[in-house]
Amino acid sequence: MSDPGDILLALVSIDKQIVAEYRASDDDFAEAISTILSRIPPNDSKLSYSFERNLYHYISKNQIVYLCVAREKFGRRIPFSFLKELKSQFLSKFPDAEDELLGTNENYSTFDKIIEKLVNHYKNDPSVDQIRKAQGEINQVKDIMVQNIERVLERGDRIDMLVDKTNNLSTAAFSFRKRSTAVKRRMWWRHQKILVLLVSTIAIIFYMMISFFCGFPNWSSCRA
Repeated sequence: MSDPGDILLALVSIDKQIVAEYRASDDDFAEAISTILSRIPPNDSKLSYSFERNLYHYISKNQIVYLCVAREKFGRRIPFSFLKELKSQFLSKFPDAEDELLGTNENYSTFDKIIEKLVNHYKNDPSVDQIRKAQGEINQVKDIMVQNIERVLERGDRIDMLVDKTNNLSTAAFSFRKRSTAVKRRMWWRHQKILVLLVSTIAIIFYMMISFFCGFPNWSSCRA
């Protein structure tokens, strides 16, 4: 089968029984559709279900369900626009459908061809392509935003690592300065001790020389 487009199946159900249907795809949606139809409440409603990369959209009005299966990337706006048009055309062809039961003689299966035309219209209509393109651009922007956020988060991790490294370097530098100061202080005291020892040694030598020439211990030779 050729490309089915984005709407893969469409149907009309009355009292949870399918009365008209068109399939654009060979995929088997029977089990999922049966489950969804069984869960639709009797009151009017509309909802979307997600299953295996496809979305199942429906509108329920007066126990008549208009349902389509579309690709997930198709979003929700166009499928629900399609369902509104499907509902309008169905009630236009069968105006008493909401007031009748399935036991009537209405030949709803003739509506299959109308569903097919409507599906093909949404597949080929340029205005739908523009909406699809805009939706794709929106999704692309979302992807870019997500990627940018992820990059910021990754960059934040790297910044945290850089801060940690900077803190480590600062700590190491402080420790180095502290050790350098201690070494300088020890060197200064050692220098002072050497200086004191040297001065003391010179003083002792000078005293001994004077004592030798002047006569130790009274220095009598130097007093004359």
